[in-house]
Amino acid sequence: MSRPFNFSAGPATIAPEVLTLAASEMLDWHGSGMGVMEMSHRGKEFISIYEQAQADLRELLAIPKNFQILFMQGGGLGENAIVPLNLSRGGMVDMVVSGTWSAKSYKEATKYARVNLAATSEANGHTQLPAPQSWQLSSDANYVHICSNETIHGVEFHELPDLKALGSQAPLVVDFSSQVLSRAIDWSRVGLAFGGAQKNIGPAGLTLVVVREDLIGHALPACPSAFDYKLVADNDSMYNTPPTYGIYMAGLIFQWLKQSGGVAAMEQRNIAKARRLYDAIDQSGFYVNRVAPECRSRMNVPFYLRDESRNEAFLSGARANGLLQLKGHKSVGGMRASIYNAMPMAGVEALVAYMREFERTHS
Repeated sequence: MSRPFNFSAGPATIAPEVLTLAASEMLDWHGSGMGVMEMSHRGKEFISIYEQAQADLRELLAIPKNFQILFMQGGGLGENAIVPLNLSRGGMVDMVVSGTWSAKSYKEATKYARVNLAATSEANGHTQLPAPQSWQLSSDANYVHICSNETIHGVEFHELPDLKALGSQAPLVVDFSSQVLSRAIDWSRVGLAFGGAQKNIGPAGLTLVVVREDLIGHALPACPSAFDYKLVADNDSMYNTPPTYGIYMAGLIFQWLKQSGGVAAMEQRNIAKARRLYDAIDQSGFYVNRVAPECRSRMNVPFYLRDESRNEAFLSGARANGLLQLKGHKSVGGMRASIYNAMPMAGVEALVAYMREFERTHS
């Protein structure tokens, strides 16, 4: 049976090959007589799943040995509190607000630290990124926070800022929830990266944290034990019961990525998918994307019908054509196509064909 194309921003589409394999192992993982959801997180069966997933992720993202990989819970929103609880030391942190998610990070951090708004793109409706050279960085910041890809507004840092070149010695903290595994990461510029799994890694419930070892061990006294990076690291992400099935699914996706050519191959596919969709929008007088071309997201493509009275007809027709979850976020309206790693080029081509046909019949 042919599946529709799911353009949801998260929880997002998962490769059919991965879902098929997970289904085949649902009742009995590798002859153990147990499904993964039934396993003890401390049993040898699950430990093997955990260790393989961690090793595959380290290989895929070329994560240096001096970085810890933590499998946690709470999502990106949870990390908005967990990061300052661990890294702020109760002092100053710098925040760059480039859209809805970094704005949430800014607001949450004010509960645990002194926060300097180093830059914001609010004045242009978050359709451009604040140029790093314009950031007003603090001399005593304990870290600088950015969201590398804003899922709602569709803006993306195509190159992570070099804080040392900007005169800052603070580590860079990156919310890479909707960008992770879509491109390579220059870890020499990063102190910590975090993200929810539900876009490129797997089902909701798992949170990934990759943190440089020297940044661990400075949690505020008020930090809950289960969120103290040192305790989590010292206990191999099993200080409390981890999201076992989420880790298992992530591991299957890491293996799928390796079989698909790794992150470098996936990045080239993502470039081609995004270019195809943006070109279709830009060449049309019927649709418009408002994001500056130099910072358009490869993962989340927001667009608008110039005549928004046709929105419901567009969405209804899309569903009838097997194109799901195209409605834009309620805060910005319009449409949004999320084209993460698991979205094939065939899905983008189907969307482009539908958009052209809708324009032809509704112009």
